[in-house]
Amino acid sequence: MQHNQTFADWAEITPTARIDRDSHGWRAKCLQRLVRLNLPVPPVVALPFSTVRSIAQGWQPDTAAILARFAAGQLVSVRPSSENPDWGGPGTILNIGMNDARHAELAAIHGEDAATSLYLRFVHTYAVHVARLDPDLFEDERPCPGALARALAAFAAESDEPFPQDPARQLADVLRSMARAWEGTSARLLRQAKGAPADAGLGLVVQAMALGVAGPDSGAGLVQFVDGVTGRAQVTGRFRTGMQMPDPVGGDGAMYLTRDPRGPSLEDTHPALFAELTRHGAACRARLRDEMQIEFTVQQGRLWVLDATRAPRSSRAAVRIAVQLAEDGVIDEGEAVMRVQPQALAELLHPQVDPRGPRDVVARGIGASPGAARGRIVFTSGAASASAARGESCILVRRETTPEDIRGMHAAHGVLTERGGMTSHAAVIGRGLGLPCVVGASGLRIDTRANTVTAPDGRIFAEGDILTVDGTRGEILAGAVELLEPALDEAFTRLLEWADAVRDIGIRANADTPADARIARDFAAEGIGLCRTEHMFFEEDRLTAMREMIFADTAQDRRGALERLLPMQRADFIRLFDIMQGQPVCIRLFDPPLHEFLPHGREGLRNLADALDKPLSEITRRAEALAEYNPMLGMRGVRLGITIPEIYEMQARAIFEATIEASRKGAPVVPEIMIPLVSARREVELVKARIDAVAAAVRVQRGARFEYRLGVMVETPRAALRAGEIALHCDFLSFGTNDLTQMTYGLSRDDAGRFMSTYVQQGVYPEDPFHTLDVDGVGELLHIAADRGRAARDGLTLSICGEHGGNSESIAFCRAARFDYVSCSPFRVPVARLAAAHLALADRARDAAMGGESPAAR
Repeated sequence: MQHNQTFADWAEITPTARIDRDSHGWRAKCLQRLVRLNLPVPPVVALPFSTVRSIAQGWQPDTAAILARFAAGQLVSVRPSSENPDWGGPGTILNIGMNDARHAELAAIHGEDAATSLYLRFVHTYAVHVARLDPDLFEDERPCPGALARALAAFAAESDEPFPQDPARQLADVLRSMARAWEGTSARLLRQAKGAPADAGLGLVVQAMALGVAGPDSGAGLVQFVDGVTGRAQVTGRFRTGMQMPDPVGGDGAMYLTRDPRGPSLEDTHPALFAELTRHGAACRARLRDEMQIEFTVQQGRLWVLDATRAPRSSRAAVRIAVQLAEDGVIDEGEAVMRVQPQALAELLHPQVDPRGPRDVVARGIGASPGAARGRIVFTSGAASASAARGESCILVRRETTPEDIRGMHAAHGVLTERGGMTSHAAVIGRGLGLPCVVGASGLRIDTRANTVTAPDGRIFAEGDILTVDGTRGEILAGAVELLEPALDEAFTRLLEWADAVRDIGIRANADTPADARIARDFAAEGIGLCRTEHMFFEEDRLTAMREMIFADTAQDRRGALERLLPMQRADFIRLFDIMQGQPVCIRLFDPPLHEFLPHGREGLRNLADALDKPLSEITRRAEALAEYNPMLGMRGVRLGITIPEIYEMQARAIFEATIEASRKGAPVVPEIMIPLVSARREVELVKARIDAVAAAVRVQRGARFEYRLGVMVETPRAALRAGEIALHCDFLSFGTNDLTQMTYGLSRDDAGRFMSTYVQQGVYPEDPFHTLDVDGVGELLHIAADRGRAARDGLTLSICGEHGGNSESIAFCRAARFDYVSCSPFRVPVARLAAAHLALADRARDAAMGGESPAAR
């Protein structure tokens, strides 16, 4: 390959050199910043992406000219410098330039052991990572008698030539090896999995070595000035004498950085050097505008800074660090908001597995609801309730959950299911309850008769054994591991206050119970965007009345059963309105098919026959009649409201009576009533007429005035397409993207997890459409409905209330489509608040650069 060498093929890093992150990589740019701060950085030469790519293709750089930039006989290292440190790269190679002559010189200066250690390490590294020889021949790096001679002999025998003595050749071989490693197929796939583009470049930096092996006044270490788990100010790290690279593990020469009763420290033995290191840390924080981790070497009492990278940190530490930097004036509040990824907040809302402890992973599934919980295994809702009554924590293990399991889910500390995906029943309810949940753990075998769980490795866990569920990472761990408590502290609150000041779309919560509403209120939701009233009917006393209504023979008998539910519903709504203190509450009328309220199995039906004083044959016959081949598309939602109108009439009365009561005690309440599963205008007309009639009757009976808003939950493709005529009778349209996605794709959201990963891997779908909103297909339906609805009715409120509501991509779509708000599970409200702020700030930055308007402004 031909290549015309110019000075641009490499550059010495000086304060004024043209070093850019997008051409030389993050490490080269960081080293230049350290040089500009006058930190003691050993001389460095940087090779840009273009040069490294040419080397990979066969071009030979003038390595002698590169080495001429360093002092005569100087040993050098080569380190990778990709554009993003998360993309990785080939490992650092030290001591380039080491040969027989240099070994003799260093032995005379620093002693035989120090010189042999340097040479031996280089021979081993070069043999394995450059010459690609068998690693088993070069395992022993200890400078014992004869070790160097054996290593050189093994190299010569395996490579059919002596170990290269020319430093220029050594450097050329190293550069070529690292360049080709970056371009290899495995490395390319690995970094693409981390988000790197296919053509991502690699820079390399050649840096003078500060040896760190010359006696007790030499060594290497790492230091950062915050705790990586908590984010609190604290000097952490280790220093070890006689080392070239930082070694966090103890051993000979290991010492603490700050004074510690457990052993010697750098602060005690070298106070001036420790003070210098502390000054450099403060300078890096102020000028690089972040908490940095400094890699340093001490050579005969002199400090050298080799590198400074962003200090590793947990999600809770990231929040505290960002807020503290802003409060100290290092960054502004907007930048602090942008530095915390929205999904990171989910980890702060729940207990988390302590990353410092061991992890015995039993199986993996889908992390459907974040957080971690530990407890004894139970297999039924009854066992979970009994465990809660004893004050014991438990993990509810099911093949898949059903509405009947809600009582057990309330009692459990975590949920584990063999089946399901991100929008399965367990996942949706788990997120709503803030309950750690792992679903789709298909590697497990659950035996409900023996009450055992068999792991993929053959281990068997019986009822009563302890497991830990990590819903953040989708892992099931053996035993009770150490947990970190939620981090809802002042830094968390402050960050979200800054986020609220800049976001431009409303955030509501899906809340079905007063407990949900309190959580939503605590997380500063701007109202309830979806209250699923059917969840109120699964309590034991209400379930009996509900079943009486289902088995009633006449409308009058149905009304009698519903009269028993009316005060319970009214009390629920009063509590909701009281908690939300005048904020909007959107109540979805009864939605699920009636068979969900019936027991399963002959024993359950016999108990129901006893409770209702009816023959078992009649109960069985009626239950079979209610069964549907496809209940998700059957007699549910508005179809129930039209065929059994007494249900919606009772709910409307409960809402209006609660509105009157709550408004007398506090702020005026304007409830929002939402009709589910609409597909035709006439459905809305029929339900609206009945609700208006109930409202008129309640106004007359109670002698009170109140307002309410009526809307439709758009979750069928036909409702989206006919939104223009439906909107004529509505105040709002709220898109139920769970069912809308299911019906648009023709997929069962409970079963799609069985093949979805294959579909995504093979590019059929770019992402799981139940996890990330499909902006092309489902999104087009949303656009059509929004445009037609707005054209038909001025002031129409638009929102989404499906599980997509807490997803950043979905919020971006809703902002661009000028929706009024999104609604999500209570524990996702903080995530959505931060995500909305990120989008608004990103628009502002883009507008400032381009002089245009944001999508929200348009």
